[in-house]
Amino acid sequence: MTKSLDVFCEIPCLTERSRQLDGIVLQKKWFKSADKRVIGQYLQKFIDYNSEQFKFLGVRPYIIGSDQSTALTFHSSGFIGSIPLRASDTGKQIGDFVVMPRFTGRDRFEDYIEILNLLGTEISPEVIDSLPLASGKNFRPPLYLEAVKFIASLEKLTMRHWRKFDNVEKTSNQPTGQINWTKYINSEYKVENRLKFPARTNVLSEFHSEYSEIRNVFDICKNELLSANTPQRIKNTLRNKLNFLEERLYNHKPKATNEMVIRFSDSPTVKACKEQANKILNFNLVDSTAWRVDFSDVFEKFIQHIFKETAKETGGQLYSNFKFRSKTSKHYSWELKHIEPDAIFQKENLMVFIDAKYKSNLYNKFDQSEVLKEYHRHDLHQIMAYSSFSKSDFKYGFLCYPSDQIEIKSIEYKNGINKVTNTILILGVPLKKDAITETKRLLTNELNEIERRISAK
Repeated sequence: MTKSLDVFCEIPCLTERSRQLDGIVLQKKWFKSADKRVIGQYLQKFIDYNSEQFKFLGVRPYIIGSDQSTALTFHSSGFIGSIPLRASDTGKQIGDFVVMPRFTGRDRFEDYIEILNLLGTEISPEVIDSLPLASGKNFRPPLYLEAVKFIASLEKLTMRHWRKFDNVEKTSNQPTGQINWTKYINSEYKVENRLKFPARTNVLSEFHSEYSEIRNVFDICKNELLSANTPQRIKNTLRNKLNFLEERLYNHKPKATNEMVIRFSDSPTVKACKEQANKILNFNLVDSTAWRVDFSDVFEKFIQHIFKETAKETGGQLYSNFKFRSKTSKHYSWELKHIEPDAIFQKENLMVFIDAKYKSNLYNKFDQSEVLKEYHRHDLHQIMAYSSFSKSDFKYGFLCYPSDQIEIKSIEYKNGINKVTNTILILGVPLKKDAITETKRLLTNELNEIERRISAK
């Protein structure tokens, strides 16, 4: 149990089975009015009360034991996030359930940001209406995570001209435009002022008020990203980029605002930057509610990136998310209109299919769990179905799982009738930028060996 009074339980994502939380201990701390003689009933009621929240976070609770020996344990999926919970005895809010990234660094989001910067993609937290988190802002995505996204959107904005008409007042020697006659009358009694007309005109320029508001948000983000709240590794990565943007925005004076107005006429680049700016401006005003981030998509793009870089070095070609479409005159409502491997590596006669699965299999290599077996059976059937599209009698597929270390294991399935062999390589990759170079080296050697085998047949 975590030491925080606001957190019911905290576990990493991809946990097959968490350590057990004893029912009597839970009763003493969280369900104080529950009858400990039938604590199992209260634990089941607790699961039922919070079923929608657990489902949102991809967490499956299990009750183990019976009577006063009852305990709770949890299975987590590829989501990270936080949800508020209710007690089973009173129905009142208690502590939050928190699922953290499975990273080994000192900061839970450090590796995550490095990977997103590398991939040039963005995955925003998904939220739902719920009770405010009991842990408040302690277990929500930190401000520097949103600041990194703003810097990326601002970088795109500064690469384009963003000119707007500003309505400014200038002194003219002719009565043209919108003359401020009240101001003119107050000064025209002086002879030298009679040909000085305070007139408002529209001027097309980049030096408009909205750019000044963007500059103000940049200053907020820069202060956050260079503060002690941000991990040193992230600071080092962004320091040059912040200096570059500081120079680009040097002539724009910051102007405070509570909200950037998004206009219909704004370009997609301007709109994206304003939307992210509003997230920064409203960060401390938004109630902390249930949220989650799906790491499955991050891992898929990470694997595609590694294979794409490997393809460049080996002279091959990578097709990401290539679709095999069904051809039929009539589709059933439940029928798949296409199937789509995460990637296909091709080099001359060699075709290798790749599927990334953000699952806990390689974190639990010797666990007898039937769930893990079912996961792997489904994954195996899927990659073998993709491999059937290869013309060769020797078919190859990569099943990629997250792992604590880089590893590869080969499994051969052979059809004794027609001698066709299907080789599945299980590749374990840590979801860390530092793992890319060694993984590419391992993949290059493996793909060269596969190519040699095919050529020798």
